[in-house]
Amino acid sequence: MWSLFFISFISFFTLSHQQFPRLCANRESLLSKECCPAWEGDGSPCGVSSGRGSCQDVVVPEEPDGPQYPFSGLDDREKWPLVFYNRTCQCEGNFMGYNCLDCKFGYYGENCTQWRASLRRNVFHLSHDEKIKLVSYLNLAKQTVSRDYVVATGTYQEMENGSIPMFSDVSVYDVFVWLHYYVSREALLGGPGNVWSNVDFAHWAPAFLPWHRLYLLLWEHEIRKLTGDMTFTIPYWDWRDAQTCDVCTDELMGGSNPPGSQFPQPSLQGVLCDVTEEGPLRRNPGNHNRNLVQRLPTSAEVAFALSLSNYDTGPMDRSANMSFRNTVEGFGDPQTGIGNSPRLNMHAALHVFMNGSMSSVQGSANDPIFLLHHAYVDSIFEEWLRRHNPSSAQYPESNAPIGHNARYHMVPYLPLRRNRDFFISTKELGYEYSNLLNSNQRIAEAMRPYLDELRNVWPWLLFAGLMGGILPIILDSITEKQPLILGNVTEETSARNYQTTI
Repeated sequence: MWSLFFISFISFFTLSHQQFPRLCANRESLLSKECCPAWEGDGSPCGVSSGRGSCQDVVVPEEPDGPQYPFSGLDDREKWPLVFYNRTCQCEGNFMGYNCLDCKFGYYGENCTQWRASLRRNVFHLSHDEKIKLVSYLNLAKQTVSRDYVVATGTYQEMENGSIPMFSDVSVYDVFVWLHYYVSREALLGGPGNVWSNVDFAHWAPAFLPWHRLYLLLWEHEIRKLTGDMTFTIPYWDWRDAQTCDVCTDELMGGSNPPGSQFPQPSLQGVLCDVTEEGPLRRNPGNHNRNLVQRLPTSAEVAFALSLSNYDTGPMDRSANMSFRNTVEGFGDPQTGIGNSPRLNMHAALHVFMNGSMSSVQGSANDPIFLLHHAYVDSIFEEWLRRHNPSSAQYPESNAPIGHNARYHMVPYLPLRRNRDFFISTKELGYEYSNLLNSNQRIAEAMRPYLDELRNVWPWLLFAGLMGGILPIILDSITEKQPLILGNVTEETSARNYQTTI
């Protein structure tokens, strides 16, 4: 029942906005449009005195966007992050972070020179202790206010162009909930109800897979910093051919909570949401709209998607045909590859199947199943990269929907990263998936939790074995010396008492 506590605790569905480094969320930084905090190690901006990085002008690409978003200068996410900052830290070597404090993914050590690859495992191959640790860490993230980041509670215009900062403290967990909300919210065009819904800076287009790849890496990074456990990785849920929500158990993510109807979708009304709570996490898997999603994805559908050689095609949106990205995301038919499928499939199908908070694009990251789901989607992306070995040119340089061109800075990440930077193998980013190991390694990985459990119980097994050999001798001795003690005991009673003694 311990995971049910997690589900009820983490269930406050609070929509909000993007993360900002706490050290840049002030009037001075906003008015100067500069986010170049000092590195504590030497007190210089971006650790420039130690060669970690330097404060530089933000260079925004000029390649044209697709026609899906016909506006300019109306939304804070356009040409990210120029509305807020035009100078940020640019880190050198293996350093990263908003002040070049951290090591790049895969590196560690005082000078970030040591390499360590980590392994993301099937959630069902975790040992009992590892499952407890996973849920405990997520609970801790939900209860701990982020030391490094805050979220904005108003647009740049509402902040009077930076004169009146509007930010709020949130938990480590909610920083990531709001990252996902902010990148996928409707465009605010000015005034209540005046929005443009056909826009998303992380979905429906090429950046879908790279954006979520970085999202998971940063999740792991923050959990490791919070707990001090540098070995932590997000497990994945292999949902192929599943008939039910296999992870909806007391030991893992909890069950339906509460059972009932589909979670109501939030109404944005043309304004950013504040930090008030909007009710419990909802989940009722399998009781979804069958006209929209028939079932969970199958092994055959994943295999078909992996066979597609083009990363993205045509307009590079939901209508893209024979597009690996569009098929995996769920808008291409997983049997024909034709876009604008009347039913949702693959990635999108699982969101709808969960019938609750996961069914809302903007609110889905509230549900911890989101992490397990996207880790598996990321493993499919990685398998495609290894199978087809695409050149970097496969990722579109221009004419993708706004936010999705290769050199566009991913919204709303600070420090800055470009979409194409994560169109690379996980091996270059310091992690691997257990389902992509060779056959012998996969077998060993699948056996690992059972061996771990055996290590925990072998002293008791040894003790029981020893007692099984010694006790008959002791009892025989007792019988010889005191025959009246056991002489009147029936065979049935003797057997029961013997088992109780053991």
